[in-house]
Amino acid sequence: MSAVTIIGAGNIGGAVAALAAKAGASLQILARDPEKANTVAAPLGASAGRIGDAIAGEIVVLALPYGAVAEVLGAYGADLNGKVLVDVTNPIDFATFDSLVVPADSSAARLIQDAVPDAHVVKAFNANLGATLATGTAGPVPTTVLVAGDDASAKRSIVDLAVAGGLRAVDAGALARARELEALAFLQITLAAAEKTPWTGGFALVG
Repeated sequence: MSAVTIIGAGNIGGAVAALAAKAGASLQILARDPEKANTVAAPLGASAGRIGDAIAGEIVVLALPYGAVAEVLGAYGADLNGKVLVDVTNPIDFATFDSLVVPADSSAARLIQDAVPDAHVVKAFNANLGATLATGTAGPVPTTVLVAGDDASAKRSIVDLAVAGGLRAVDAGALARARELEALAFLQITLAAAEKTPWTGGFALVG
């Protein structure tokens, strides 16, 4: 199993880190606050540090608010070349909860790929609420991770990681499908925020 670096130590970062640890990956957690990174890392036997420290993993997971991504890409630059760069972000306008903040014909993942063209960007985990990644179920249905990207090997590595961590995973197609995955996540998050659906549930893939 590949080494994985998680950038971000919030709910999603912690859930993906636990999944990667369960899959047997060597794990590194980086965050602005190294104490927060260590809080996530210590129970998993992972190393911890701050954003700006050297990246140890071949797979790098951006488990951050979308607004923080540009800073991270600027900090690492060419160090991301050749990496499988997993975009977990959802570019929601959290001031209004009424729109996405990327062009309607694009996605956060596409903009990240344009910014680091020599990385292999994969969209994954963004359409899963953190609780469903942690428990492995969305209500009575097993959690399914939808994975989109243009590099088949990069996608395969994330599908394999999710499956080894105990989840289902489906190849959702090219990176262009990130646009639909972000829209799906947007709807799911707004429903949960409006208390129409629980944060412990979410959309599920049946069959």
